[in-house]
Amino acid sequence: MTVLVTGAAGHVGANLVRELIKGKRTVRALIRDDSRGVDGLGVETVKGNILDYQSLLQAIKGCEIVFHLAASISIVGDRSGQVRLTNVKGTQNIVQACLETGVKRLVHFSSIHAYSPFPLDQAVDENSRPADDRSPVYDRTKAESNRIVLDGVKNGLDAVIIAPTGIIGPNDFKLSRMGAVLVKLYNKKLFGLIEGGYNWVDVRDVVHGALLAEKKASSGSQYILSGEWCSIPKLAGLVQEIFGVHTPRFVSPMWMARLVAPFSEFYSIKRKKDPHFTPEALVTLRSHKLVCRKKAEEELGYSPRPLKQSIKETILWYEKMGMLK
Repeated sequence: MTVLVTGAAGHVGANLVRELIKGKRTVRALIRDDSRGVDGLGVETVKGNILDYQSLLQAIKGCEIVFHLAASISIVGDRSGQVRLTNVKGTQNIVQACLETGVKRLVHFSSIHAYSPFPLDQAVDENSRPADDRSPVYDRTKAESNRIVLDGVKNGLDAVIIAPTGIIGPNDFKLSRMGAVLVKLYNKKLFGLIEGGYNWVDVRDVVHGALLAEKKASSGSQYILSGEWCSIPKLAGLVQEIFGVHTPRFVSPMWMARLVAPFSEFYSIKRKKDPHFTPEALVTLRSHKLVCRKKAEEELGYSPRPLKQSIKETILWYEKMGMLK
């Protein structure tokens, strides 16, 4: 049984492919350009793009299971339109190709951002309403991609949706945004912290939850795969506690951060650097604090590991890869 993984060389994809290999599965990895995440694993790699329907169709042919991970994440809007194209049109192509080729099951990787965080004092679960116009474009496009998958289910596609929270963990070859923050914390390259926090989950637990959903979930089901909410200052404190490195003492209140963020974003874009401190990033640190994973626990047997363990093992992996001083 051949399994196709889109976005196979990304952070989640690199971990998923490794687990599939451990399970003696035959893996076909769809790669757009950078293949570092799967290099040397001995899997079949196919160059393609989910926006190129014919290349996608060729990649899916002969596969019984598809894990759809490829997506465009943004905290700076969608000036080029690539976020909408990738997350919406790309998912439309995946669903259509799966229906055309008779795929037995599609596992669609969504995001907690697909669900509206409002009202902020209520826990977000699988029945929460989709992200709306108050949400950043990434959130809205992930909500649209969920709708596309569920429309596919109505047309006969067997598909399930998983929605992770903020992902950290090893095999982060391209250095995710949160990975970059952890590396900077360790290397003493951050001069201050920000109020707010997020629900962090280990990438390996997300992969495990996805594999459980593949085997156990009924078609059309959605599952939130969360971990532990932790403030940015407390997260920095865990890095200091585990590794003995001194982390910043200054913590900016949110009102101050919101004043500075537009200038930080403009400066980063002007220097052609990937921004980490933007108005949309601050929205993220103020939302989805209350998240319910009860459905995944009860129906799948999902159980995430402690955050402290994830932080330790993630930073040790960065050290192994020579990313730390």
